[in-house]
Amino acid sequence: MTEANRYEPVPEQRPPWQAGLPPAGSTPEWWFEPAPPAAPQPEHGAASRGLVTALLATSIVGAVLGGGGTYLALRGTGALDQRVAAASTGGAVNVLVQSESSQIIAAGVKVGPSVVTIVARQAIGQSVGSGIIYDAAGWILTNKHVVASATGMDVRLKDGRDFKGTIYGVDTLTDLAIVKIDGASGLSPAPIGTSTGLQVGQLAIVIGTPLGVDYPNSITSGIISALGRDITVTNNSGLSGTSLHGLIQTDAAINPGNSGGPLVDDSGRVIGVTTTMADSAQGIGFAIPIDIAKPIMQQALAGTKLSRPFIGISYLQIDAALALQNNLPLNHGAWVHKEDASGNSVEAVVADGPAALAGIKTGDIITAIEGQQINATDLLEDLLVQFAPGRTVSIDLFRGGQYLTVRLTLGTRPTATS
Repeated sequence: MTEANRYEPVPEQRPPWQAGLPPAGSTPEWWFEPAPPAAPQPEHGAASRGLVTALLATSIVGAVLGGGGTYLALRGTGALDQRVAAASTGGAVNVLVQSESSQIIAAGVKVGPSVVTIVARQAIGQSVGSGIIYDAAGWILTNKHVVASATGMDVRLKDGRDFKGTIYGVDTLTDLAIVKIDGASGLSPAPIGTSTGLQVGQLAIVIGTPLGVDYPNSITSGIISALGRDITVTNNSGLSGTSLHGLIQTDAAINPGNSGGPLVDDSGRVIGVTTTMADSAQGIGFAIPIDIAKPIMQQALAGTKLSRPFIGISYLQIDAALALQNNLPLNHGAWVHKEDASGNSVEAVVADGPAALAGIKTGDIITAIEGQQINATDLLEDLLVQFAPGRTVSIDLFRGGQYLTVRLTLGTRPTATS
């Protein structure tokens, strides 16, 4: 290139930085340090404009550095990766910042000591399941299919201590059982929550002993995938099945050995009892809502026989198709109705049973129990199972164009009743 073709741009003249600005790479502490007072300037045209320009430049640079520094500081601490929940009350906003991983860790610390490994000896071989200590006297909640056919049972605590377990009772309606151990000191009962008001998508944590005794107190996490699921489970012998209704579906990993362990929410409270996983798919497991288990847990503590409530009716769960087919006035609820082999309507209320004594009649539509509405998700039997025999409950029903409320004292469910 010849000298004549050479081009060199003239450097742009920039004013010097204003004294007092933080040097490049300064720490955030500079954001809060006041700038030193500026030297007095003449109060005439060009000098005044120069001072204003310098002050504006200082403000802009400070804001850019401050904003960038804030972003880097938050990112460095992981705060930008955390879940932020804000709730507004009375015009004030309360912000709670807590990472999902810290919730899982806290739940494991809180519930882990309450989870036991159950080794049930069978006529041939043995099986492994989990259980939940719910009372310091040695009361344990687990699955019926874990212990129902056991000839003997060992219960291992998280600290490694082993105790002989005995079956206090099994539930005739669900896949639940109560086991008792004696002589164990320092037991940590699990915090028991509620399964009412659960929402699809909320955090779900499973703790148990998958794949045998070598993997105790394993923790997996996921979400509640669905509510109100129906399945059939078999016991360890595989010879019989139990139909379960109103289950919690979760994608938190459940494997053989997790059965009987807790499903835990983000506050570290038990909301369900894990019962089974889908054999033909991954990420599909089920748990019995804890509210269904509470009556038998209380019965065991009271020293009474495990039993379930009975109202003494036959009914059909109403949906839109059933309502249209039978010209029913409502498209939800439990229709007190029964048919014989020929399809003719017959008496659907058991004579002298709890429903008959309360004044319920064939053809009534039961709409709620204790204020809990009966619908496609919350079936009559799923709501009823939350109450113990002997309790008096309010029953809302629809009859002849009007709503009525009756009081019904629950009976004890016969073993042979489906």
